Amino acid sequence: MSVSEKKVNGNGNGQQDLESLDAQGVLKWAFEHYHPNLALACSFQAEESVLIDLMYRQRGSDFRVFTLDTGRLNQETYDCMDAMHERYGIDIEVYFPDASRVEKMVRENGLNLFYRSVEARKLCCDIRKVEPLNRALASLDAWMTGLRREQAPTRTDLRKIEVDHSHGDMAKINPLIDWTYRQIWDYIRENNLPYNKLHDQGYPSIGCAPCTRAIRPGEDIRAGRWWWENPETKECGLHVHREAAAESKG
Repeated sequence: MSVSEKKVNGNGNGQQDLESLDAQGVLKWAFEHYHPNLALACSFQAEESVLIDLMYRQRGSDFRVFTLDTGRLNQETYDCMDAMHERYGIDIEVYFPDASRVEKMVRENGLNLFYRSVEARKLCCDIRKVEPLNRALASLDAWMTGLRREQAPTRTDLRKIEVDHSHGDMAKINPLIDWTYRQIWDYIRENNLPYNKLHDQGYPSIGCAPCTRAIRPGEDIRAGRWWWENPETKECGLHVHREAAAESKG
């Protein structure tokens, strides 16, 4: 059993008890067990606006945030990054993709390879997102996300605190996993938080500019992400369980 598995399941505080914690309780537990080797993976969507504010209420600016700059982000995302820095006084750790791998991919496949096939899109995600994430996680014992079960079929079985077998059995903390879309936005408005202005333009979910569009009335909140693909393939590799990955290769 790994260190993370012992922390998550041991010491008389098993997974059932951890699931009963609210978001602030999950954050308190995570900081007690993993700080300073704990960081929030932030793509500057509404959920991270909430998480950054919740962490600030507990710890001031004494927490870590990192982001993956793929080179294909919207200006509104950079604006949100600056707004977070200015409001909370936090230094955001930015990870970029390896330039030589990006150059090789573009020379061989073109700039917009992701529209051609799921395989080509996943290649782009791997180079621009997955590899930088692995570098970001290398110095951590636990990472935190803004994932919610309501967001996608691929996320319905996620828990508030789990062991991330895909990244060396480190802990993965999902404080907002049981929050609804309405709860997120009620919190943002009630506390006048900075948020990504693309949300005002019909983007409930935000990623790279070429791979994200506004959704139409009645569409699922993730419909604007990789909209040309089936829902079952709509993950970039950052949040895939090791077991699920193995099944997809079988």
